[in-house]
This record gives sequence, structure tokens and C-alpha cells, in this order.
Amino acid sequence: MSTLKTHIKVLRAKLNMTQKELAEAVDVRRETIVHLEQGKYMPSLELAYRIARVFNAAIEEVFEFKD
Repeated sequence: MSTLKTHIKVLRAKLNMTQKELAEAVDVRRETIVHLEQGKYMPSLELAYRIARVFNAAIEEVFEFKD
């Protein structure tokens, strides 16, 4: 089973962005961002892309999948 590791928290900190601000930027609830940061939620490709665009990064720079 694959596990998801995200770098969202680090990227948010670099921009001084709150979870709520990121959630609003990508049109999801703050709880979704919390679950993503904890690795408890696997984002859709569309959501991963939207989050990566906020950080001006590639999806692979934001999300890391490990087997």
C-alpha cells in the first residue's frame, strides 16, 4: 500500500500562509488541508494540481508517494 507524504506545511510556512488561506485558495474546507498535511487523505489529481499551483511548484515537489 502506498503512503502519501506532503510538504504542504513547509511550503505554507515559507509563504506565511494559514491552512484556512490555502483551503480558500484551492476551494476546499480547512479540514481537508489538515488531513492532507497529516497524510490521512489522498487528494485527487485536480486538487493536487491546484495546491501545487498555489506554491508555484510541481506536484512532485508538494506530494511524495512511497510504497
